[in-house]
Amino acid sequence: MPYLDRSIRNVTLELSLRPFLEPGEDSIRRVLRRMFRQWRPLAQHAETASVMMWASDGSEILTWGGDEDAPFEWSHTVGTANPHVDAFDPRDPENKSIHRHPYEMVENPPVRTYRWYRRFLELVREVGAQELDIPLTLGATFDPGPEFAKSVFKYERHPEICLGGTMGHGSFVTCYSTLHGDRERYAGYPDGIPEGTPFGAFLGRQSRLFLAAMGFDWLWLSNGFGFGMETWGMYGAVFNGRAFDPGEAKNVKEKSLGFFEAFRRECPGVPLRTRGTNQTTGRDLSCDGVPLREIYRGGYGLEPPVNSPWAAINGDFGLELAGWMSHVAEIPGKTWPWRFYAHDNWFVTSPWIDRYGREAHDIHLPLAVSRIEGDGSVSRPSDLNILSVDGTYGQMPDSVPAEIIPKILENLASSPDAPGLVTWVYPFDEYHDMALAPGRISEVFFGDWFVRSAVNQGLPLNTVVSAGNFVRAVGAQPMAFKGTILFAPTCVSSAAAQSLVAHAKSGGNLLLYGPTLGADPALVSLLGLRQDAAVEGEMEIQLRLTGDLESSSRPRNTILHTALSSGGGITERSGDGLTDSEIMALVGTGAQERIYAIARSLPGGGRVAWVRGTNSFSLPASKTAHLPVMLDPARVFHPETLPRLLLAAVGLRLRVAKRSATQANPILAISRHRNAYYFAGHSPDSTVDQHFRLPQGAPIFLGSDTWLEDGASTWRLPKAWRHECRVFVEQGENGLLSCAEEASEMHGIKHRRRVRGLRGATVRFYPEPGTEDRVRFLRNPERPYLAGDFAAPVRELRPEGLALRVDNVNGDLLISW
Repeated sequence: MPYLDRSIRNVTLELSLRPFLEPGEDSIRRVLRRMFRQWRPLAQHAETASVMMWASDGSEILTWGGDEDAPFEWSHTVGTANPHVDAFDPRDPENKSIHRHPYEMVENPPVRTYRWYRRFLELVREVGAQELDIPLTLGATFDPGPEFAKSVFKYERHPEICLGGTMGHGSFVTCYSTLHGDRERYAGYPDGIPEGTPFGAFLGRQSRLFLAAMGFDWLWLSNGFGFGMETWGMYGAVFNGRAFDPGEAKNVKEKSLGFFEAFRRECPGVPLRTRGTNQTTGRDLSCDGVPLREIYRGGYGLEPPVNSPWAAINGDFGLELAGWMSHVAEIPGKTWPWRFYAHDNWFVTSPWIDRYGREAHDIHLPLAVSRIEGDGSVSRPSDLNILSVDGTYGQMPDSVPAEIIPKILENLASSPDAPGLVTWVYPFDEYHDMALAPGRISEVFFGDWFVRSAVNQGLPLNTVVSAGNFVRAVGAQPMAFKGTILFAPTCVSSAAAQSLVAHAKSGGNLLLYGPTLGADPALVSLLGLRQDAAVEGEMEIQLRLTGDLESSSRPRNTILHTALSSGGGITERSGDGLTDSEIMALVGTGAQERIYAIARSLPGGGRVAWVRGTNSFSLPASKTAHLPVMLDPARVFHPETLPRLLLAAVGLRLRVAKRSATQANPILAISRHRNAYYFAGHSPDSTVDQHFRLPQGAPIFLGSDTWLEDGASTWRLPKAWRHECRVFVEQGENGLLSCAEEASEMHGIKHRRRVRGLRGATVRFYPEPGTEDRVRFLRNPERPYLAGDFAAPVRELRPEGLALRVDNVNGDLLISW
């Protein structure tokens, strides 16, 4: 692995006051020294470092009155500090759960004053300067919820600002709320808060004064604060589970921007870092009216949100990945951070140990994500956050950073430098416009939820470009997307639609999803579809493509399509030029029959596929629900598998083999670095097999054995995995193949890789750039590899990159460079 000399812009260590119970500055220095030394192997690769303080929940900012000798309520409880229990729970009849009853982490926790805190922060800077050789900044935090510390301000003095019901009625502060007056003393309001003060103005003024007094450099807005009212849930100010209200979306847009305007008038210069919501941009817009575009482009001096840590809790990695990509399809600047959930300061869990099981899938998957800029360049996460470096009782085990850091560095050393196998053309501007339109807002809700579920079904989606940046990138670099499959909704703008059509007609591959009613005519014409009356409900589905292998499940031949959650009914019928052989799926019967999926080959060599899409879930009755309720896969077919299966129409076969439809499918990411492929994934059920075949052959992972079956390599992979692949094999016979690194044992040779088990095979090798002329292929090698049957490779300039091809190989092949 190459040394990563300052390849990270910033590393942020998130820290509470829990490890600092012993009195005296010597004790504080000792703990800080240990913390910085634990994480120095990561920080040494960064330009700068930060410490983000979870001293409280931000109420220390709200109540700051300018008196350094005043105490503040610091975070010393275990569980939800301000529980909002709305109903009796028979699973916890006495409310003993830490989510319904807080406990003290120690008896008689010490009192903390602002003076003590200011001195503590000075010690953080002092020890950080001694232990790290890079600049160090300090960040304060504001959290809108009830979890982290007792808050008299939020829940007793000013409950009127808590409009969100995320953790019970009146549990979350809403950024665009308004304060009632009071007569308390605050640093920014020494005579009390005037009636009707916007919370944004109050928080801005208090933050400016508090941060300066304590010596902070920036502020973190936690748990979605600034991005709507219900930042965790399914529903919000615009969608209640029964109907969408685009008119309210306009009101929320004005109020949300009003928060940032008011905050910045009072606190103009402090950088903002953001957690963002647990959801996607499409959900945030269609359910809660969050104007992310206007927030990004408003000049408010903030970084885009990090990835949500909730996949560690609910296992919904599709939502984590789709949500994050939708939030960073466009960004307000040049930097975008990634966050890893190592410890939890409040809820007696250390996810690396007890949620991930010391497996690195939530490192491998998000660090395979890249975004494409408007000039066609590839951007990877610039900053890293570690939540957090200490646990609920202040513990900081050496094993956690010692195990995590090598995994992070491994991924960063081979981070994406080209689009992945599939690139999401995200309708960032389009969704913002459609969310204000009565006839289109349900499409906004549908699209991102469908993609989330498609990722959970194994679609390898880890590159994103906004539709606007896609058009600009094609103009700047016409070949930028030739080696990737473009995955786009039908609702993209006319300019993006024209570019997508041109991409397909010039030989590129295109996979579309969503309703074609209202789509650009160029896309509709490309697909050969026309409109008819909409149908919905439970209906028969006829599949004409090869599906996954399920040895013990009965076939499911129905889907349940709900217009409210799936962007309207299904309206597509066959139009001009569409042949029966191009139809991959039909739904309904007789006059109600509609086309559900197609695949077409175009005269210029390009291929296009389309799936209408359905969200196979029911909308939960609870208004505080975080996720939809997925339909039983043993009863109905889930069309969210079709995007992955339709990739076969463009030459990419990714199938799973399992016993039952109820078994969870693996999550998959395929990224590129220096002309290699990096396959990474998470197997929720490690008994499920995966079969891979790309247009250039079956991938043979480095350091692995595989059984080649019907032209595909087959794999039973563990909970978390990541493999480099430069070797692809085509051969007619099934059999055992392997690829392994071998010792160089020769001056001038850096790598040797031996491929075993070949039978009349065509082998393609993707060389590192700059090594093409030095690669040697030796058939059936014998040490010291200086003589024998050296094969002269054929150079193939393929859309995805240069491949060196050797034909008719039997036995072993040694590849050296």
